[in-house]
Order: sequence, then C-alpha cells, then structure tokens
Amino acid sequence: MHQAFLFSNIQKHIHLTSSEILHLASKFEEKYILRKELLLNQGSPCRDIFFIAAGSLRAFHRSQDGRESTIMFGIKDWWITDMNCFINQKPALLNIIALEDSIVFKLDFNVLEQLYTEIPKFEKYFRILMQNAYIREQQRILENITYSSEERYNRFVTKYPFISQKVTQKEIASYLGITPEFLSSIKRKSHFS
Repeated sequence: MHQAFLFSNIQKHIHLTSSEILHLASKFEEKYILRKELLLNQGSPCRDIFFIAAGSLRAFHRSQDGRESTIMFGIKDWWITDMNCFINQKPALLNIIALEDSIVFKLDFNVLEQLYTEIPKFEKYFRILMQNAYIREQQRILENITYSSEERYNRFVTKYPFISQKVTQKEIASYLGITPEFLSSIKRKSHFS
C-alpha cells in the first residue's frame, strides 16, 4: 500500500512501465521509524535517501555547544537526506529525526547510481527533484534576506500549515533562525492584531 504512494509520486514526473515499476520496487527498503528515533545521525555515513510515505521528519544540525538549527522538515510525499553528504558520500552533517511514527522507503546511493543506468528516465526524475529543491532553497534564502522575522513566520505558516501543526515552537524558531522567545512575541503580536 505505501509503495503505491511512492510510485504515484514518481509517476507525477515520469512514466514507468510495469516492468520498470517491478524492478524499482525491488530496490527500495521499507523502514518504520518511531517518534524521536534518529534516521540519520550526524557524523555517521550518509548512504541513503528516503521517501516519506507516512509521518514527518526534521533535519537539523547540532553545533558543538549543543545548539540545534533546523535545516528542513520532511512530510508525507517528500524526499529527505543530508544531500551534500549523500551526493559526496561523506559523513553526515545533519541529524534526521522522526517527529511522529513514520514510514520511509530507503534507497542506497550505489543502488541509485545503478538505477540511473538501468532506467535512464529515473535519472530525469531525480534531476527534476533536485531542480525543485534548489528553487525552494533559493526562495528560502531570498525570504531570509528580504522579509522580517514576523513576515517569514507568517509565510511559513501559510505555506506549510500541516508542518506548523506538527512541530514545536522551538523547532519552527530554529528553522526561521530566531529564538523561541522572539517567536512567542511574534505570535502574541499577530494574535492581537
């Protein structure tokens, strides 16, 4: 059932034959992760990319002084990994943790590279995903340098209401690059506006 959701996502961008679907299906590993369980640990090898079939995840960096900076959230129908370390096969700079019980489909780096050769249009699929991700990150950077903290918060809640309902104020604040206390004052201010 969950795998059908994965292939629905893929076929939004490319058409797969029945034999290609069967071949791809054999390459993914379904993994259940519990709330607060780490899917990727900072410093460990980053060998996999994950499709989120159910649940939600958070990718964050923990500095040496223990401060966490949220890099991204991942929800159902999204992909997540530490992309820099996955592509370059380096130790992870990020942690990825389940915000709730979740189901992901794991795809190993070497298997992905092999699939690019075996099913060339699958490489096109990942090119489309990377282009879309790059556009989102560019928009996020522009928002960070263009909008006030209050505007960024309001845009985040408007664009991702389903995420803002699942994560803590501290996690949203770390994603926006502000303190939880400052976020509280923004929320109070907009509540009374």
